[in-house]
Amino acid sequence: MKLLRYGPPGQEKPGLLDSEGRIRDLSAHVADIAGAVLLPDGIAKLKAIDPASLPLVEGNPRLGPCVAGTGKMVCIGLNYSDHAAETGATVPPEPIIFMKATSAIVGPNDDIEIPRGSEKTDWEVELGVVIGKTAKYVSEGEAMDHVAGYCVVNDVSERAFQAERQGQWTKGKSADTFGPTGPWLVTPDEVEDPQKLPMWLEVNGHRYQNGSTATMVYGVRHLVSYLSQFMSLQPGDIISTGTPPGVGLGQKPQVYLKAGDVVTLGIEGLGSQRQNVIQG
Repeated sequence: MKLLRYGPPGQEKPGLLDSEGRIRDLSAHVADIAGAVLLPDGIAKLKAIDPASLPLVEGNPRLGPCVAGTGKMVCIGLNYSDHAAETGATVPPEPIIFMKATSAIVGPNDDIEIPRGSEKTDWEVELGVVIGKTAKYVSEGEAMDHVAGYCVVNDVSERAFQAERQGQWTKGKSADTFGPTGPWLVTPDEVEDPQKLPMWLEVNGHRYQNGSTATMVYGVRHLVSYLSQFMSLQPGDIISTGTPPGVGLGQKPQVYLKAGDVVTLGIEGLGSQRQNVIQG
């Protein structure tokens, strides 16, 4: 099942994608794709609905972030062995954790705004893991029971803010529009193995990232368990699990986003995104 949210920013309605790729409205059944809807029972109730019985949404509406009510977006740094190599970093002995402000989260096709003073705005295609059931001190064996589904995330990053200014990475990751999320929340039954998903990203039609979740150092099961030892993960929380090689920082010479650029990205089975880059 592919769940989604559509409509103007702040006024999104819940929906799902039917087998023919058309949006069906879920408003008569749930208020939003959030909270208790993401619990196993909530997902089961939605799966029991015949998509053909739902109103068809006409036209081509804007898609919002595929999940609402996200309390935190937890990101994992240097989680691909080949990406760590391109940045000259060593693979960390434990996952590197940082937060992206939830105010950065936008729809999958919304504009990316380059922050004022930015010279090194970069891209990162990532697998997003959406929590469905509260996870606190869970084992790796239990971890997948707490996952509501998966989505595409562009972990947009300002490298100078991130690494050349004092402090932690968060301020280089959290500008408005730095978290395009979606288009869909894809439930686990449609993802045979989250560690075998091809992923890609292009800027102005040039493919920079062409990787796979197979090269993740710490997989989804480990990350959910690991994070739950330090914080409870709540329904709607998103784990952005790291990026494969091909970021602008790793190019020789380095390449960064500028106003007028177009970024497209996707993960097999999880859909694709397209963002126009503008000056914020």
